[in-house]
Amino acid sequence: MSARDAEMLCLKWPNDLLLSGAKLSGILLERAEDALVIGIGVNLAHHPDLPDRATTSLAMHGVSVTPEAFLDRLAEAVGQWVSIWRNKGLEPVVDRWLARAHPVGAPITARMPDGAVVDGRFDGLARDGALRLRLADGAVRVMHAADIFLI
Repeated sequence: MSARDAEMLCLKWPNDLLLSGAKLSGILLERAEDALVIGIGVNLAHHPDLPDRATTSLAMHGVSVTPEAFLDRLAEAVGQWVSIWRNKGLEPVVDRWLARAHPVGAPITARMPDGAVVDGRFDGLARDGALRLRLADGAVRVMHAADIFLI
C-alpha cells in the first residue's frame, strides 16, 4: 500500500474502514454476557460489487498478504487496544478513532433502526463512542445505532 493510500484510510461510524473512500472492512461488536464478541471482515484479495457503495480490497492497492499473516497482525493490534481500553478506559480508544475518522463537519445521513432518515453533519463522538450528529438547527443528536452514509 502506498503512503497516499495509508493517508486515505478512514473510519466511518459505527463499523466501516474505508480506503480511498471505498469500503475495505466491516467490524461488528456484540456483547454476550461478560464477553465482547468481535467480528471483522476484511477484503484482502477480492471485494464484492455492491450497488449501494464503493468497495475495494488490499490487492486493488498493491498489497498482497496471506489471511494468516493478516490475522496474526490483527490479533496483535486488537490485543494492544483491548489492553489500553482495560487499563486506561475508553477515552484513548475514542481519541484514536477520531484521529482516523472522516472530518468533523462532514455531511452525513443517518438511517435509524426504525427506518427514519436524519441528515446532519458529523460532530465527533460522545465519550462513550456514540455518534454526535449536528442537525441543521444547531442541535446535536447523540446516536447509539444507525446506518451512516457519507454524503
